Amino acid sequence: MSAYGVTHAERPFGVALELCLTWVNRLLFLKLLEGQLRCYHATNPEALTRPFRFLTPELLPTFGSVNRLFFDVLNTPPDQRSPAVQAQYGHLPYLNSSLYEPTELERHTLRIGSLANELTLPLHRKSVLPAQAAPPPTLAYLLRFLDAYDFASEGNEQVQETDKPLISAAVLGLIFEKINGYRDGSFYTPGFITMYMARHTLRRAVLQHFERRYGFGAATIPQLFSLALTAPIY
Repeated sequence: MSAYGVTHAERPFGVALELCLTWVNRLLFLKLLEGQLRCYHATNPEALTRPFRFLTPELLPTFGSVNRLFFDVLNTPPDQRSPAVQAQYGHLPYLNSSLYEPTELERHTLRIGSLANELTLPLHRKSVLPAQAAPPPTLAYLLRFLDAYDFASEGNEQVQETDKPLISAAVLGLIFEKINGYRDGSFYTPGFITMYMARHTLRRAVLQHFERRYGFGAATIPQLFSLALTAPIY
């Protein structure tokens, strides 16, 4: 527990922050999955696409139902799910990912299903959600907040059915980077550095491969492209 704070007074906050980051990461990934599934099935009748909108306060009214989605649905192969789960979530894929396995901290403290459903969270004064007379339940607030953004599109060239602000995969990557960058004691390589390293590594690998196989003598990718256009490759 010393990893979550120097003193006994600091550790509960550190543990709570780590758990919240884990849960929000899972929900953000699921929101992207929901958006992509709905986009993929957009040409189907509404009756067939409606089940893919599964992150709503109506379908997830309690933290226990979220816990069930995490650990009884998404991390369980379809043929191993209980009949009740198959009937409700048979259309959702199996995510063979450690993201939906209980973390070591969850095993020793609590899971999201242990949170109190009746607690409320006042709306932030700049929230995208409309003002309400009474503070909404915390889970409903979070799900409606995520639903206020469009996770289904990759660019402005696609037709938008609503006026929701766009959350593309690139923007979502920045959100994950910001969330995980604030973990105490952890340091993450900024995205632009990772992109720079990946770009140069891949370009060097491509140039070396073509040089070994075809002997083009190209020093850059644009030069390789020009040479490949004029020299037939068999």
